[in-house]
Amino acid sequence: MSDDVEVQATAPAPDVCAGWPHWRLVRFVALALYVATIVVIIARSGVPTGRLSLAVLIVTGLLISRIGEGWRRIALVLVDWLPFTLVLMAYDKTRGLADALGTPLHEADAVRWEQWLCGGHIPTVWLQQHLYNPHHVYWYDALTTLVYTSHFIATPVFAAVLWLRDRTQWLRYITRVIALSVAGLITYTLLPEAPPWMAARDHFIHTPVERLSARGWIWLHLGNVNELLEHAQQSGSNPVAAMPSLHTAFAALIALFIGARLRTRWRYLLALYPLAMGYALVYLGEHYVIDVVAGFAYAAGTYAAVSYWERRRAAAKALQRSALPRYGRAVDDEANVAAS
Repeated sequence: MSDDVEVQATAPAPDVCAGWPHWRLVRFVALALYVATIVVIIARSGVPTGRLSLAVLIVTGLLISRIGEGWRRIALVLVDWLPFTLVLMAYDKTRGLADALGTPLHEADAVRWEQWLCGGHIPTVWLQQHLYNPHHVYWYDALTTLVYTSHFIATPVFAAVLWLRDRTQWLRYITRVIALSVAGLITYTLLPEAPPWMAARDHFIHTPVERLSARGWIWLHLGNVNELLEHAQQSGSNPVAAMPSLHTAFAALIALFIGARLRTRWRYLLALYPLAMGYALVYLGEHYVIDVVAGFAYAAGTYAAVSYWERRRAAAKALQRSALPRYGRAVDDEANVAAS
């Protein structure tokens, strides 16, 4: 009986607000206004791709999902997402580090690497010669633009979905995101590489290569086309961060993370997303094929390395726990239950 009384005394008091039946309606109305606001923003200004603007939109949506659940649940959104966002914003600020260090830019040798990999050809040149028409925009231009733009949205949105469903899986995912970002940062700081459109501009590729990343918006008739084109050309803070292709790497990371948790054979279809991203990047003049291949390798390597670290960490904790006396294990179990 005394144990029962103690449990009742130490149990947290229920949240009065969370039990109010009208909170569901409040959340629904707030969510409807939130979605309508996003639609207006996209219609007027295009898809937001800035790190800060996306963070504001996502955190706002997560806060709306926690209306009526108490201040602790609301504070958890800020505690989890603000450090994560600040880390990625700091990463963006360091993307121009190669310029500060004076690392030589790879242009002519990047062209040679591509020709070596592709049998003497440059796939970007071939694709644009056969598919690009400066006087007409086709449906596949719109499709490649959408695939390219999805890079800015897919990672934070997928992280938000994971956070809502399973915070433990969210932590595992963002650990891989940060590790992949750091690996990419180190690489293109030590090995800055110009993309195909820049190499053609500087006459290292003797056939014209256009930067087509925003061209599809013309076909879609969304927003002010001139502003969208200018934004797409200037949105990257470091245009010589082509190696590896982090667009491909993050798409592959999402596919790996989801596929590893599925048992159906249909999970292999997830590979279509990073493959489509790689194709779009090459056609749009943003990356070489060799950059795309490196992006796949970085995603797989990062996923494997972090998974290995997680297994080692879990094994060390299990070994440490097994070495505790029985009383210590019981206390440790209670602490784990309380933490969860």
